[in-house]
Amino acid sequence: MMNRRKLLAGLPLLWLGSTLNAQEDESSGLPNITFPTMGGKQFWTDFAWRGGWKIQQNIVTRHWRLLDDRSVRHAWGSRKACEQHLEKRGPKQVALNGPVFIMMHGLFRSGSSMRPVAKALQAEWKECHIIEFGYASSRASITDHAAAFREFIASLPSNTDFRCVGHSMGNIVLRHAIGDWEKGKDSKTLGRLKAVVMLGPPNQGAAIARQLSKTGVFKFVSGQGGMELGPEWEELSKRLGKPQCPFGIIAGRLSDSLPNNPLIGEEGDFVVSVDETKLAGAADFLEVPQLHTFLMESKEVQEAVVHFFRDGNFQ
Repeated sequence: MMNRRKLLAGLPLLWLGSTLNAQEDESSGLPNITFPTMGGKQFWTDFAWRGGWKIQQNIVTRHWRLLDDRSVRHAWGSRKACEQHLEKRGPKQVALNGPVFIMMHGLFRSGSSMRPVAKALQAEWKECHIIEFGYASSRASITDHAAAFREFIASLPSNTDFRCVGHSMGNIVLRHAIGDWEKGKDSKTLGRLKAVVMLGPPNQGAAIARQLSKTGVFKFVSGQGGMELGPEWEELSKRLGKPQCPFGIIAGRLSDSLPNNPLIGEEGDFVVSVDETKLAGAADFLEVPQLHTFLMESKEVQEAVVHFFRDGNFQ
């Protein structure tokens, strides 16, 4: 009985998957009702951006959709259908004047988690462009996330310079993309990356992921990316690059009056230790008394990010 129930429950997804495969060479896509979405939370990865519109893929069903700058869906089905709809009805590709900041969230988070920092940047640069790169952080490998990010950057106007602010895993996705660009000798894209600020980056892997991976639940919850930050770090680290532009690191160090997390064994932000955030070549390094999850909400962090992009240092 249980097997029959599972089979029946999976039929809608099987139908959708077969429909999408059949649609892959068609231009019409699936029938669409224009309606607002949540923009993509954990199950969607961004692959293209134009004027605030995004083309995303669902990590479970593998289908694609096109969202406008208000997260309203305008097309779905095959990627080709979404691309054609964007060409016909979406914004035209235009040069982006002013600084462009790419926000890269961490594990289990979404683009909205980076908005406190984004607001601080917008207050400093009125004409800047804030672009959120969203990815299904707990449902795929960091290699997959980096591949999507490279496509996402390739979709921007070709002469667009950009700066990145990453939180936690987002920084490792960026470093993997940098490694990929280096391996492919893509000096043009590497030259467009002008500065990076890393918030709580597990640049040396994460002890907490190594400890939690000993349970069978961790991989199910965090996905392949979580495993790569823990027991599979040695292999992953071989594929990571380092920003060739100025980069700064902000690490959380909790007050001495608060207990350390026994899973990381060292002083840190309760998730990533201070030593794990370090990476040789950083232009500046700052410690703040903040929990890992709330680094972006710290006024001190927001001011430091603005200061780094403006002056090349945190203070």
